Amino acid sequence: MGAYILKRLLLMIPTLLGVMLLTFVVVQFVPGGPIEQIISQLDNQGDANSRLGGGGSEMQNQDAGGVTSKYRGAQGLDPEFIKSLEKQFGFDKPAHERFIKLVADYATFNFGKSYFTDKTVIELIKEKMPVSISLGLWLTLVTYLVSIPLGIKKAVRDGSTFDVWTSAIIIVGYAIPSFILAIMLIVLFAGGSYWDIFPLRGLTSDNFDELSWWGKIKDYAWHLVLPLTALGISGFATMTLLTKNSFLDEIRKQYVITARAKGLNERQVLYGHVFRNAMLLVISGFPGAFLAAFFSGSLLIEFVFSLDGLGYLTWKSAVNRDYPVVFANLYIFTLLGLIVALISDLTYTWIDPRIDFESRET
Repeated sequence: MGAYILKRLLLMIPTLLGVMLLTFVVVQFVPGGPIEQIISQLDNQGDANSRLGGGGSEMQNQDAGGVTSKYRGAQGLDPEFIKSLEKQFGFDKPAHERFIKLVADYATFNFGKSYFTDKTVIELIKEKMPVSISLGLWLTLVTYLVSIPLGIKKAVRDGSTFDVWTSAIIIVGYAIPSFILAIMLIVLFAGGSYWDIFPLRGLTSDNFDELSWWGKIKDYAWHLVLPLTALGISGFATMTLLTKNSFLDEIRKQYVITARAKGLNERQVLYGHVFRNAMLLVISGFPGAFLAAFFSGSLLIEFVFSLDGLGYLTWKSAVNRDYPVVFANLYIFTLLGLIVALISDLTYTWIDPRIDFESRET
């Protein structure tokens, strides 16, 4: 197992390099870079993207002195000022040198500073992390606490009216996009047009610091109800059906028939024999489920409910061409994804020691 873990860790290096290289190359051709953003603000011509109009950031223009500039909208600006901007953002060096420096810095988790805020990337990520952790952690826990018992009950009562109706409900819920559901919840329950029951934005109230410890817990939980509901519906469907199918596969196996023949009741068969084998796929997928809840699908929910988390930070940085923040988030997301995939494999072996990934590769 040690050799397998070492091999997987070593494979992370070329994967990270490939992702960073691909992103770095794409960024070189994206119009409206940080320098164009500043030029746009200076000459009040609006968004740099609209001025570039699909022509790319390398369109050639002439400034007032007749000197060719590679930045559209730079007419009339001092060439020395443009050079100082390039030096400030590191664009005065060739692309390959910038990429090598990027890789060297990221190898030591030195993500640099944001282009447009006086903060390091790490500081920005730490500021936004609590919101994303709250959504990801609680969404994963609630999904598992609801879906596993429901999936087991559906497997035991397979084909019954309860099974049919619950399947119909969760499939309909799965079919509704989370951001559409979020808007529906706001209209219905957050003072949109009907009931004003839940808060509309944020994770805490304005007077949160003045509340008692029990009041803070209730206020925090009350703010989480709508975002978690909007995010969790699709997760409920996936996890519930996965649990049900896993239990059905195990219930139909020979060892279950043998256990029943020995006189064991259904509860002893279900939780003494079936549970461990059936939960292999479900429990081993917990790290991946947490990562998915932590990162994916949170952008629109954060935007709708005014939650300033990592998803919104990444989107805003991409729009503003704040490349250090974008690259850092991409790097961290990719690295965590690779680590979680390894943890999921190790969880398989921990739940069922008969599984040996190392021997399968030989």
